[in-house]
Amino acid sequence: MLTRLLGITAFFGAIMQSASAMSLDEEIDRYFAPFSDAFSSVIFYSIKIGQSNIPILILLLIVASIFCTLYLRGVGLWGFKHSLRQIFGSKPKFNEAIGDKDGEVSSLGALATALSGTVGLGNIAGVAIAISVGGPGAMFWMCIGAIFGMALKFSEVTLALKYRKFNIDGSVSGGPMFYIAHGLTRRGLRWLGQPLALLFAIMCVPGALGGGCMLQINQATQQVINITGGENGFFGVHSWAFGLIVAILVGLVIVGGIKSIANVTSKVVPAMCVLYIVSALIIIALNLNHVIDCIFIIFKEAFFPNAVAGGITGTIIMGLRRSIQSNEAGSGSAPIAYAAVKTKEPVSQGFVSLIEPFFDTVLICSMTAFVIIITGQYQNYTDGMTGVQLTSAAFASVFGFFPVILACVIILFAISTIISWAYYGQKAWEYLFGEGFKRTKVYQIMFCMFIVVGSCMNLNSVVDFTDATMLAMALPNLIAIFILINEIKQDTITYCKKHGINSKFIASWLKENA
Repeated sequence: MLTRLLGITAFFGAIMQSASAMSLDEEIDRYFAPFSDAFSSVIFYSIKIGQSNIPILILLLIVASIFCTLYLRGVGLWGFKHSLRQIFGSKPKFNEAIGDKDGEVSSLGALATALSGTVGLGNIAGVAIAISVGGPGAMFWMCIGAIFGMALKFSEVTLALKYRKFNIDGSVSGGPMFYIAHGLTRRGLRWLGQPLALLFAIMCVPGALGGGCMLQINQATQQVINITGGENGFFGVHSWAFGLIVAILVGLVIVGGIKSIANVTSKVVPAMCVLYIVSALIIIALNLNHVIDCIFIIFKEAFFPNAVAGGITGTIIMGLRRSIQSNEAGSGSAPIAYAAVKTKEPVSQGFVSLIEPFFDTVLICSMTAFVIIITGQYQNYTDGMTGVQLTSAAFASVFGFFPVILACVIILFAISTIISWAYYGQKAWEYLFGEGFKRTKVYQIMFCMFIVVGSCMNLNSVVDFTDATMLAMALPNLIAIFILINEIKQDTITYCKKHGINSKFIASWLKENA
């Protein structure tokens, strides 16, 4: 097996040396574009609401978020205090009598891994795009979308722990593949659960290789080129070299499994978030006299947008859409990481997961929005300008060196996202082809090779395809959540009664099940 992999690597290297990056791009696009375009057109099929077009799957995610919030009595609001207590409490009850056989990583480690997968370029570029297209008011609706998304995240994470699989070697496998297959089978729907679980895994692998790997490294490489001499600098000429460095670093992390990944992300995620938040707060502090005006503009434009395509409908849709794409609630990716938590109570980690959409969208995205709005740079947006360029311009408007800090943050965001998605893709790969040392190593080597490829190529068709696969993951996941939602409710009631969690929102639940 090792000889074959070395042969594949040598062949791959020969191709990279014999063809320029541009010609190789064109060859891949030429053969792959027809299939990619056809698949993407189906997944991104849109309907018109007002004057705005919205993909049906995005609309389903929005509806599912609202449905779960209503069905679970606003769990994202009344359960948030308990989620903070679990992470920061001195003696949280859910950690009692937990041993190594009950999981692989701590709640904080799993949360950090999930956050590293969601906190990324979308928090920088995505917010800028939302504001430039939907106006400043889109930020308000992004926060509303995150609050509704918390219930959806709670549901999928709770199911991931309830139906996870403990392997002989002590490792844990979990995520939508397992609760779709086994949860629906318990309901007498094996004929539906098995193919849906297979569909999720099939979509997850290319999603990890493309959107979770190639797109991230490509954007990070561009930032490195920008701060190291431009196109004529070393990395401008040898962009693959940066990809190789990242591939080696990522390879060293993912080979250790979820414990190694959680150990790294629990250190990287806080560092990169603090760096970004502090940078944003400095800019906000220097424009303190404009903060009230900024808040007023956000709320005013949320309900009475000025010169935004689609009017208020366009603003709402853009905000909710970017919220869903930012925190990935309902996509089924993060539950794969949460499934490895050391706990005997699945619902406990469901509560912990409420922090993820709040931190990712309400906090980090709001920082980006405030910087862009408070500096007035959103008014300078022009066609062809990328989201990263708009955010960078906002940071540079205060201090010229801030774009360098932003570039460092983007690189950290991208690498941490790559690490998390490597694990997501690996678990989907193992579900499809079976678990085993050789099978896992084949995936890990392939993933690292894609990092190098993504750093030096511009594969538009591949990116479109992988974006579509990441969105397609949500469909089987949402079907399973809808069918199993009553299980989630009953398990939540049992958990709340056991731990004395009371709220006026669920008082009738507890009374009915007394």
